[in-house]
Amino acid sequence: MTLTLTVSDEVRTLAPGFTHVAIEAYDLAGGPSTDGTSALLDDAARRLAARLDGRAPHEDPHMVAWRAAYTAFGAKPSRTRNSAEALAKRALADGGLPRINALVDVYNAISVAHLIPVGGEDLDRIKGDMRLVRATGDEDFVTMAAGEPVVEHPEPGEVVWRDEEGVTCRRWNWRQGPRTRLTEETVNAIFLLEGMGPDAGLAAAGAELAELLEKVSPGARITVHGPTG
Repeated sequence: MTLTLTVSDEVRTLAPGFTHVAIEAYDLAGGPSTDGTSALLDDAARRLAARLDGRAPHEDPHMVAWRAAYTAFGAKPSRTRNSAEALAKRALADGGLPRINALVDVYNAISVAHLIPVGGEDLDRIKGDMRLVRATGDEDFVTMAAGEPVVEHPEPGEVVWRDEEGVTCRRWNWRQGPRTRLTEETVNAIFLLEGMGPDAGLAAAGAELAELLEKVSPGARITVHGPTG
């Protein structure tokens, strides 16, 4: 892998069951949402409903494990949900899932169908390597408010993904910063699938995501790494 991903010892101690899959993708042809990616999101919502069988997303065993991890670093999981739980709630609500762009639609569909947090980062916007760490509280997280860039700082001890420039995603996978998010112009990306425990289903989800990326971007160079702790 050209980009190094590191999970700190502090995070491993906090959540020893954490695992992840990383998918490197180059020469992508993303662009805007299409009828095909919209259909993927609709199908994902149907698969999620079948999996839950009437339960709320937070009652799924995988989401229970994620809530425990969030609680362990001081977050309130009913207020700041992990990305998979938040997407699942939207998928089941009136209006359903948003259509963002082709690449985001594809990884959101995988997240919802498998109930796994999935994120995508533009490799050309990442500075240096990526690390999953517990924040000191001094790191910069640049987000947007009222259309203007705003610098926030994570809480001390909060689990964050960061690169050499600052935080790329707060509270593990709760909120991604705009600097590295995937756009219609993204051509090189890394996708992160995150799980808690041995039954998270990361291998199957990663294989399906790689297959879908090849369909929406014929000719893209895609490599799956993991699952690893």
